[in-house]
Amino acid sequence: MNTRYDRMFAQLSARGEGAFIPFLTLGDPDLTTSARLLAALIAARADALELGLPFSDPVADGPVIQASARRALDAGVRMADCFTLIATVRRAAPDLPIGLLVYANLVVRRGVGAFYREAAKAGVDSVLIADVPLAEAERFAEAAAAAGIAAVLIAPPNASPAHLAEIGRQSRGYTYVTSRDGVTGDDRTPAADLRTRLAALRRAGAAPPVVGFGISTPTQVRSALAAGARGVITGSALVRRIEARLEHPDQMVADLEALATELKAATRGGHATTERDAHFDRVGIVSGSRSADY
Repeated sequence: MNTRYDRMFAQLSARGEGAFIPFLTLGDPDLTTSARLLAALIAARADALELGLPFSDPVADGPVIQASARRALDAGVRMADCFTLIATVRRAAPDLPIGLLVYANLVVRRGVGAFYREAAKAGVDSVLIADVPLAEAERFAEAAAAAGIAAVLIAPPNASPAHLAEIGRQSRGYTYVTSRDGVTGDDRTPAADLRTRLAALRRAGAAPPVVGFGISTPTQVRSALAAGARGVITGSALVRRIEARLEHPDQMVADLEALATELKAATRGGHATTERDAHFDRVGIVSGSRSADY
């Protein structure tokens, strides 16, 4: 299957670049501003988006992203709003891979099949369920495949060779390689086995490995790519820019775009371009209805 992820990685490989995939919580700090922030990430030349559905108990996330989920929930953002926003981004950026990072409670409560069908209708390419262990992943992967969605798996530190081989068998879209143990955040050192894990995933035929957790600077981006990653995911460092400018949304958007542009430039080993996607209209991303709850 020639998916948006396949095309993205092929195009980046031809240019000698790694993928820059920013993470934001949808609806943080509110739907209108969230739409502006997504537009800023695409203006910064993000290669794909990884988006979180706001959830009350995000156990894999550190305090920065936990706070972003709480802001969205406090603003009244619900799952239907998130899918509407994704659908608007999809119309504005038809070739951009869009992934969701979610928790099992959200999927199960919606109905596993119904969740994936709704995500596919909105334009989602992949779903990673952060709190589902590999042993329980198969039933979610089957529902994902039935909806045409890639089931992304996590390759944690110190995973056994057998575990990595099974990830290689099941992974689709890309493989989320956590740089270290613990929760999300940008203040800890990557695990010593990162290069070894990336090599093992390549041997196992896993979907392209992308490193997340603790990627917040251009130096860290370059180090992850040098270790063998095909791309990086940055979340907490970007969300901090939102948190720091809650009373000044225009500056928030500008700060987020500036950091994203800098991190994307590090995947090229050169300087950032100021070119913008002509097809992407900031005004075209609007908030949706707020008719449904989780």
